[in-house]
Amino acid sequence: MNEDKQNFINTKIKMLNWANQFNIFCLLDNNGYSFETPAFECLLAVGSKRSISFSEKQNFEYLQSFYDKKPCWLFGHFGYNATSLVYTNNKITNDKFGNGFFFEPEILIKLSNNNIEILKSDIEPQIIIEQIENFTHQKIDINCTINISQALTKEKYVEKITQLKAHIKRGDCYEINFCYQFFANNVEIDPIEKYYKLTQISPAPFAALYKLDKQYCLCASPERFLQKKGQQLISQPIKGTSKRDKNALIDEKNKNHLLLSEKEKSENVMVVDLVRNDMSMVCEKGSVKVKELFGIYSFPQVHQMISTIEGILSPQKTFTEAIKACYPMGSMTGAPKQRVMELISEYEENERGLFSGSIGYINPQADFDFNVVIRSVFYDTEEKKVTFNAGSGITFNSNAEEEYEECLSKAAALIEVLKD
Repeated sequence: MNEDKQNFINTKIKMLNWANQFNIFCLLDNNGYSFETPAFECLLAVGSKRSISFSEKQNFEYLQSFYDKKPCWLFGHFGYNATSLVYTNNKITNDKFGNGFFFEPEILIKLSNNNIEILKSDIEPQIIIEQIENFTHQKIDINCTINISQALTKEKYVEKITQLKAHIKRGDCYEINFCYQFFANNVEIDPIEKYYKLTQISPAPFAALYKLDKQYCLCASPERFLQKKGQQLISQPIKGTSKRDKNALIDEKNKNHLLLSEKEKSENVMVVDLVRNDMSMVCEKGSVKVKELFGIYSFPQVHQMISTIEGILSPQKTFTEAIKACYPMGSMTGAPKQRVMELISEYEENERGLFSGSIGYINPQADFDFNVVIRSVFYDTEEKKVTFNAGSGITFNSNAEEEYEECLSKAAALIEVLKD
């Protein structure tokens, strides 16, 4: 690792250790990626001047009115069930992150080229920079073995996939994203140390470290849900995965297999059609286009098939209407969206909570950028519990054994980080 990169990482860790004093902070981290359209900037939002939590009466419309009263930077998340009042089969979540939460930060910091820039603060910027530089991190001696368990056995997983394929055969749906949970009880971790290790093993363009009171989300997501720049909307769903290999020839073979796989392409194009349909509800007529279909992008653990859809938001539509029309993201549900969400609720053993939700920001110009919360570890400091999920898209041609292996491939980096 060159000296500049190491200095950048050291500065980021210092910032995070300093931010961890606060009850709330959110780091959005692009890890140097900028494919297709630039990924997150490296932004750290710390402390809360004001905030909202989603409830039955406070959701997308309430977020819009909250923002309209004072257009400003907002950071936070949408839980998977944020659309509980749109899709009536869903309920208000019991997950401790809740259905949605947004806060106006007390301090907003941008990190680029080892430069700390204070974008927003009531405190003199130089004082904050000195606090970060001089902050002494009290390292906690954590000595516990982390034993990862799975919510489903392989046999039970195969049985559920067989049942879901029966639904597809009956015409209930075309594709469904099925996920299951991994967990460890009675454990303690250092979230910042584990986030650093996660982004070393699996750097990703839409990574995030998010603290909300006693809850942490350590996210190494490669996927953008939705971005707004001016009136342009961009979505980049991922569907299609193959393993990386240390052998360059095998690795290239795996990459080509993904590119040529009719199964993976059929999954991808179904999600692309779903996203196009969602975006067309809020975009100007004829403006929704597929900018890139079946793009292959390589990450440390896997090759991914990513498509890019863009459109022009209608002047009559608000930014929250754009998000609501496209939420939850088709890559994490399947098609048709409402029916597969009913099946997800029926067949998945655990509530998704923030997993397959979205973390991101809204800026004072009503532009935004949100990720898809996958490849993520959730840590509850109160219950001393760690959880994470993995899943894949199921179609009529899916092989249950192969889908199970794909889930394990996606979980591999998270297991490595936690057991290290």
